[in-house]
Amino acid sequence: MILITGATGHLGTAVLHTLLQKTPASQLAALVRDEAKATDLQARGVHIRVGTYADPAALDRAMQGIEKVLLISGGGDDEALQEHFNVIDAARRAGVRCLAYTSRALQNPATLVNQLMQRHFQTEEYIRASGLAYVLFRNALYMDTLPLFTGPQVLETGIHLPAGQGRVAYALRREMGEAIANVLLTDGCANRTYHFTGSAAYSFHDVAAALTAASGRPVAYTPAGQASFAAGMQQRGVPAVVIERTIGFMTDIQNGQEAQVSSELATILGHQPTALTEGVKLLYQL
Repeated sequence: MILITGATGHLGTAVLHTLLQKTPASQLAALVRDEAKATDLQARGVHIRVGTYADPAALDRAMQGIEKVLLISGGGDDEALQEHFNVIDAARRAGVRCLAYTSRALQNPATLVNQLMQRHFQTEEYIRASGLAYVLFRNALYMDTLPLFTGPQVLETGIHLPAGQGRVAYALRREMGEAIANVLLTDGCANRTYHFTGSAAYSFHDVAAALTAASGRPVAYTPAGQASFAAGMQQRGVPAVVIERTIGFMTDIQNGQEAQVSSELATILGHQPTALTEGVKLLYQL
């Protein structure tokens, strides 16, 4: 049986969508915080396990009868790293045969400015030290985040971000979910790392050009200075910690951390990932 954690989140939903097409629901379990949000999964025959990454006892119960676990990385809370460790420890105690983890495709963890991303590599190290057989998914930045970066009025205002000429190998979250599910169903868990990225890396100039082509309206990207960008966020009431993380994120993009391109996503999908132009049409409903 395969247990998907974070099963009602965006990525968990995408993984389960493919799994349910390719394997019996009776072979699937979902770890959820709120059982009420999993009624559809339960109706389809998926086993529902209620608990959080912060509750070791609930995790122990969730792991019973499980052969393979997909640990979907948690959020930005201070406790997130320890919560990852809790899931790994519970999997080890239960004798789980294989642990898979959704990490990040970043060029050089040692030089990251956004320290939040370090948790992924600390989690990877903990998994390796656990003695569990594992699969690591180093995923590119979701293309789905572009509307969050550019803002809802991008067709009127253009793009103003402190990312310089940095490039990102975006891929759609649903395609990553599909590929992860394919690996969970076929991989022998031979301590392998997959790099799931788009087939090309794009700058925000490319994003602006794609928006222009899709909308028929001129959209430009103007690289912003960090100080003016931070001041604008502060004026909008954005918390200081969020400003700091956003600046770190954009600096990492500018420094080439997100530019890595791999063919592994295309190989596992059996086709090329959705390119930027088509992705923009979908995500901005153009």
